[in-house]
Amino acid sequence: MAVTLKDVAERAGVSRSAVSRCFTPGASISQKTRDKVEKAATSLGYSPNALASSLTTGRTKLVGLVSNNFHNPIFLEVFDLVTRELQARGLRPLLVNLTNETDPSNSMQMLRQYSVDAVIVASSTLPVSFAESFHEAGLRVVHSFGRLTDRPRINVLGIDNCEAGRIAARELLRRGYRKVGFLAGPLSATSTRDRHTGFAEELGRHTDVSLSVSYAKAYSFEAGREEMTRLLRMGAAEAYFCGDDVLSIGALSAIEDAGLSVPQDVGILGLNNMKMAGWELVNLTTIHNPIDGIIKASVDLIEAMLKGEDGPARSTTFACHVVERGTLRPAP
Repeated sequence: MAVTLKDVAERAGVSRSAVSRCFTPGASISQKTRDKVEKAATSLGYSPNALASSLTTGRTKLVGLVSNNFHNPIFLEVFDLVTRELQARGLRPLLVNLTNETDPSNSMQMLRQYSVDAVIVASSTLPVSFAESFHEAGLRVVHSFGRLTDRPRINVLGIDNCEAGRIAARELLRRGYRKVGFLAGPLSATSTRDRHTGFAEELGRHTDVSLSVSYAKAYSFEAGREEMTRLLRMGAAEAYFCGDDVLSIGALSAIEDAGLSVPQDVGILGLNNMKMAGWELVNLTTIHNPIDGIIKASVDLIEAMLKGEDGPARSTTFACHVVERGTLRPAP
């Protein structure tokens, strides 16, 4: 039989309301009573029922985690970081899979059914309007890895994808590449369009550089491999800036299967710096996306919202930089 609040009250010799106050943050209770209740709870192995507590406080401590690309291994890192940050603060994640979903209404219905206290939209591909729809429905929301704007209606955190594209262009130019390609993610993704904008603008300053652009079907290993296989048949560029690390790893696989070597025949530059990029067999030169910092700051904002301490909505930009490994030739 599960130990109940009544059992603890009887063992401690106090009322049930005293036990309830002991496990309610901020509730008034004397230290003497608290000591008796905690001693009784420990001896009985009692833990407060979170669902029952939510009926009293009106807070479920559930935070919806909404994402749309579970095919990308980077989401495992995001999920790990978000869940650990939430749990460290006494909050709990409710995962919502938006794969192949473009209408936020279905997700909103689920989140309301579970009475979530707040929502984190974790996606670099969804438009700003998607996350804003949760705000319009009265939910506290933060958009992690979202598209930064000058006048945000909700809190958005992420890298400047246009600047990431410029960084990629400067890195390839610095290493002497003049025939370059952008192997992008889906054209529908805001991150794809912004990275292309910055990449093309920076390369456009150099008249001796040619640029080709192609789009993978998804941010996935299979899509990157398929698109690079097609490009190799047509005649590859000297180096490619790929839309993210998982596309890059798919491209590396296709290059190897074609009997070519990296970086001698084709150079590859990724984006994100996910853990897999540093594996010895991958050894991907990439642009670091500070995912851990973005997640921590996102959960900080959620916690502030729940305490009523949040301020005006703002866009928060995180800096990114190149991580040197082995898939680009050395700079002269």
